[in-house]
Amino acid sequence: MRQIADHWKDYECIDAGNGEKLERWGEIVLRRPDPQAVWPITDEHGLWKKPHAHYHRSKAGGGEWEFKKKFPEVWTIGFNELTFKVSPTGFKHTGLFPEQAVNWEWMQGKIRSAKREIRVLNLFAYTGGATMACASADAAEVVHVDASKGMIQWAKENQALCHLENAKIRYILDDVMKFIAREERRGRTYHAIIMDPPSYGRGPNGEIWKLEDQLYELVEACAKILDPDPLFFCVNAYTTGFSSIVLENILNLSLKPRFPQATIVAGEIGLPISQKGWILPCGIYGRMSLE
Repeated sequence: MRQIADHWKDYECIDAGNGEKLERWGEIVLRRPDPQAVWPITDEHGLWKKPHAHYHRSKAGGGEWEFKKKFPEVWTIGFNELTFKVSPTGFKHTGLFPEQAVNWEWMQGKIRSAKREIRVLNLFAYTGGATMACASADAAEVVHVDASKGMIQWAKENQALCHLENAKIRYILDDVMKFIAREERRGRTYHAIIMDPPSYGRGPNGEIWKLEDQLYELVEACAKILDPDPLFFCVNAYTTGFSSIVLENILNLSLKPRFPQATIVAGEIGLPISQKGWILPCGIYGRMSLE
């Protein structure tokens, strides 16, 4: 099932091609690499030639920004009732994945319709897009786990921007697998679990994470701390060439025996390309829900 993040006003994917995408973040236009845009650019003029900044990949790995126009180092964009900090980073990212808005809206709808207290666990939580979405839907508690101190600080800034100072959000700087094991020993459970694991990463103490080797183990571990009366489970992945069917199979194997009445769906997430009317593929998702 394909999910398209087409409810944005402050963000727009203007065009894409030749391994790049042209985006509007509020009033700022950025040109960044995108491995899925393998088709040619049909008309490389206008904003393609004159973005505010252009990220160039290096053949040796990594890359750097070329700043073509003056603009703030940090600015904000809004999505519905949420406001997020945006800033170009040294790794081409901006601190926000706009395609995730489809998951934010789905999670918010589930939490609001549950009419009961919902405890949420957000793993590999980055700058907290899903954390703020769940907190703004009046989740009783959101536990935000990430291995990067800088990303947790960014998430705290987003909490303030979203005026969620009174929301119960716990920030945990830790390796995800170690945190889950501790929660199991403590007997703590969550009604909703969200995860957005990277293809490859390192924990705060050098722990190595590799998606294809550890995803099943991760979901199995999370199943043990999923409340007996759960609301949802959501996995997102960006690994190129990784099929959504993989996520569907893993959720069926790990969660369906425990919750046979659950609905499990999987598919692709995308962004509309405004100049072409096409869809830019942006990853895959797998969801389990009971309400």
